[in-house]
Amino acid sequence: MAIKYVPYFPNTLEGQAILDNFVRTKRVLRYRDNDQVVERIERGMPLYEMETKETIGTNPNQNKIIRGECLSACAYLKEQGIQVDLVYIDPPFASGADYAKKVYIRRNPLVAKAIEQAESELDIEELKAFEEKMYGDVWDKERYLNWMYENLMAIKSVMSDEASIYVHLDWHIGHYVKILMDEIFGEDNFKNEIVWYYYNKMPDKRKPLFTRSHDTILLYAKSSAEDTIFNLLTEKRAESVKQLVRKKVDGKMVNARDEEGNVMYRESDERILDDIWRLPMLQPADKNEPVGYATQKPEALLERVIQASSNEGMLVADFFGGSGVTAAVANKLGRRFIHCDIGVNSIQTVRDRLLANKAEFEVLEIKDGVSLYRNPVQTMHKLKSLIKGLRNEDALDKFWEGSIVDTKYGMMPVYLPNLMDSTTRLLDKPLMNRIIREALPDLPEDTKRVIVYYIDIIDRKEIEDFIHENNDRTTIEIELRDLKQVLDDVVIEDNAEWELAESHEDLYGGWKLTLKHFHSDRVLRKIDEVNLKGQQQALQKGKDFKPLEISEEGLETIEWLSLDCTTADPKAPWHSDAEIKIDRLGYVTRSGIKTSDFWDATICSEAKPLRLKIRNICGDETIYIL
Repeated sequence: MAIKYVPYFPNTLEGQAILDNFVRTKRVLRYRDNDQVVERIERGMPLYEMETKETIGTNPNQNKIIRGECLSACAYLKEQGIQVDLVYIDPPFASGADYAKKVYIRRNPLVAKAIEQAESELDIEELKAFEEKMYGDVWDKERYLNWMYENLMAIKSVMSDEASIYVHLDWHIGHYVKILMDEIFGEDNFKNEIVWYYYNKMPDKRKPLFTRSHDTILLYAKSSAEDTIFNLLTEKRAESVKQLVRKKVDGKMVNARDEEGNVMYRESDERILDDIWRLPMLQPADKNEPVGYATQKPEALLERVIQASSNEGMLVADFFGGSGVTAAVANKLGRRFIHCDIGVNSIQTVRDRLLANKAEFEVLEIKDGVSLYRNPVQTMHKLKSLIKGLRNEDALDKFWEGSIVDTKYGMMPVYLPNLMDSTTRLLDKPLMNRIIREALPDLPEDTKRVIVYYIDIIDRKEIEDFIHENNDRTTIEIELRDLKQVLDDVVIEDNAEWELAESHEDLYGGWKLTLKHFHSDRVLRKIDEVNLKGQQQALQKGKDFKPLEISEEGLETIEWLSLDCTTADPKAPWHSDAEIKIDRLGYVTRSGIKTSDFWDATICSEAKPLRLKIRNICGDETIYIL
């Protein structure tokens, strides 16, 4: 349960253009009390406990990687009195697209030593891989705008008075968000609509339209466009040009003249950046920067943003951090950073990326009361299969996820909170009031009971009393169930077997841990799903099918492992004294340094290791006490 709700700006700016096709998020409750209608509005950011998962270096700048939602992260920052000087966000575009990560099964380290071919000779086509959904950008317009409104209001509440915000969007929803930002930040604080043009967009001749070859970045000031930090940037021209020499006279810029009165010129190979940004590199990122993350943006793009609107030592935040490009560039340019994302793949990607860049930071996790597999989208896809007896029911309104048939009660409609919408995670009086007043009356007349699942609840007795006092329009019973129990019951940690021995012969330390066996139930179930789907498709096409196979040892399903030689306390933050990351070809990055070595199923440390952490190829991490 949230510790409390941290208030943010209660009202948007007056006199601004506003969108009238959606209702701004408000926690409105109307109910009877002594024959009077009582209305209460709750608005705020849910503040949860924050757990430190890992600390890298001494971290004097208090750099943070936060796993959690934007709203909860902003609540934490506001409660801590932390203000950010620059915000860049690249949120979902409401494009209707799903984004997946390519998951590669590694080479078996027990036979890796026998591979003598150079990397260039390896048969890339033989690499075994499958895709796993990272997140879904699937929204209806009203829900998306409510979600963006709430996030932008929360972000504004933690921005310093000199701060700017860059919001990266495209043609799907950018024009709506522009009006939304006018309402929140003020039309006078709008500074630029930046067009990021990418050169390599392939035209689609099948569609009767001009090729869409750009994204839009909206730039707003927090309070005053004149007082906001802004550094003029230049770029190199292809050829030098003649330019007038200008100077200020009596507060005005005029052409400079020589002693004879002639207008002065100078040769220049630079131009001041305008609002059309042409970056000569591939989209989504330069070939030299790949981190295997969908929607990754190039570092050159963020270099312009950070250099233009911040100075060294300032705090830069990205609340939809994705691949971690904002944090990586901020660190490189001498800024402090906060990276926030709800997806575990994002947290792992940026953690490994920053470690390779020798950054210092802490990894934090918002304890919002739900154990997610990988991200909210994946969990939502799994929920229906996890709840015993839940089936689709076409006769029910979309408010209900389906129904469970019971011999005593018949069809029982089931409500599930939407993990993509933070306003539904908490079962409070406003939400229960909506269920009673809006959802129950529309159910079939023979409905006797409904089941309402919750993740977080303000007070179960208080909600039950509210149901008893207000559910007088129907005879339908309401049963409350804790969704966390469903999720927690199916979390199966990966199993590993190893040998630990003191070794003075190894180059990398005096202790060697050798992995003997690794079993990941989730990875194997995912591979079974992929094989079944592939087999069905092959049969339909009349082709042979070669299934993905794992060795008996299962070591190919390991992506990363780390040793903690500092503490054996299972609740203590992780301290990585030695770590190994295995790339898709089986080569090793050892403590952030790339090598040409194949992984040989071992990891070494100078001191005796006390804990072992293993990340499987799907991103799940398990800690073992040695």
